[in-house]
Amino acid sequence: MKKTTLRQNVNNAQREWYVVDAAGKTLGELAVKAANALRGKHRVDYTPHVDGGDYVVVLNADKIAVSGLKEDQKMYYRHSGYLGNLKTASLKEVRAKDPKRILTEAISGMIPKNKLRPHQMRRLTLVVGEENPHAAQQPQPLPA
Repeated sequence: MKKTTLRQNVNNAQREWYVVDAAGKTLGELAVKAANALRGKHRVDYTPHVDGGDYVVVLNADKIAVSGLKEDQKMYYRHSGYLGNLKTASLKEVRAKDPKRILTEAISGMIPKNKLRPHQMRRLTLVVGEENPHAAQQPQPLPA
């Protein structure tokens, strides 16, 4: 009897599709669950150096909830690369202009900063509204 451990790699990764409704959910809790699903940490064959995570579709990305005074006090920064060009915007301003950016930055910040990060972030789909563009893949609810 041969006793070998099955190693996960990109060729034998069975990717699942998950969907979650962000309406009324807390930003941090939802970001942790989505980041873990994108990385594949919930899987039995999880391997840190292999991109074996699943697809995640987040509906109602514009209706994510935050607690306390974060709506006015939480700031988002971007820099053009030129001296003195640091732009700041509060969460309320970002929500009005680009509501997907809130969840994108939260989830991206919870994924390790290495070469796998862009590949894992490509499997995240954020949708403003109820319409699921990936309904044909028959996504399951995101496990708690």
